[in-house]
Amino acid sequence: MTVTRLGSGGPWEQLYGYSRVVRAGDRAVTAGCTATVEGRVVHVGDAAAQTAQALRIGLDALAEVGAGPGDVVRTRMYVTDRAYADEVGRAHNAVFGAVRPVATLVVVAALLDPDHLVEVELEAYLGDR
Repeated sequence: MTVTRLGSGGPWEQLYGYSRVVRAGDRAVTAGCTATVEGRVVHVGDAAAQTAQALRIGLDALAEVGAGPGDVVRTRMYVTDRAYADEVGRAHNAVFGAVRPVATLVVVAALLDPDHLVEVELEAYLGDR
C-alpha cells in the first residue's frame, strides 16, 4: 500500500510533527482544519464563515491526493460553543448536503487559538483510484 503525506506549510505542522493530509491506499484523511490562512485566523467571531473556510482548506488538501467532495464519507466538527451548532451545521450542509457523509459535531472547551470557533476533519474513500 502506498502512503502519501502532504503538508500545507501551516504554522503548527512542522512544530507539532503532522501532515495536513494523508492518503493511505483508498483512504484519505485530513488533520484538523481551522480558518487559519497564512498564519492568521480569518473570519474572527463568525462560526459559519470559519466553517466554510476550514472546509475549503480540507477539501483543497484532499484534492491534492485525488479526492473530491463526493468522496468524503465522514466529517468531524468541533465547536467552542453549542450556540454555533446550527450555523456550523448549515455551512456543512452547503458543502455536503448532496453528499451526506456521516458527521459528528462536538462541543469542546477551547481550540488552540482563542479566535478559532470551529475545527473540522474530513475523511474520504477513493475506492480503486
